[in-house]
Amino acid sequence: MAKKALRNKELNRRELVAKGAAKRAALKAKMSRNSTPEERMEAMKKMAKLPRNANPTRLHNRCSVTGRSRGFLRLFGLCRQQVRTMASEGKLPGVRKSSW
Repeated sequence: MAKKALRNKELNRRELVAKGAAKRAALKAKMSRNSTPEERMEAMKKMAKLPRNANPTRLHNRCSVTGRSRGFLRLFGLCRQQVRTMASEGKLPGVRKSSW
């Protein structure tokens, strides 16, 4: 199970990304090829002053039960171990352990 601090850090990052999404999009639009080099440079400087954790590439998927970052399955929002246990317990609708 992941530490609570890691989960909280990820939640804070998600909040920062959501909060700064509009500002980041506006600056990206200013950096388009249609703008002058001066406008582009000014937008780059403003973009550099935004917090690093406001960048969506810094987000990492984590299991909603354990907080595990590896073996994450997007379809369920869980790590592979939790998918396996929940599927065998019948807690995931429509999922059944295969046998042949």
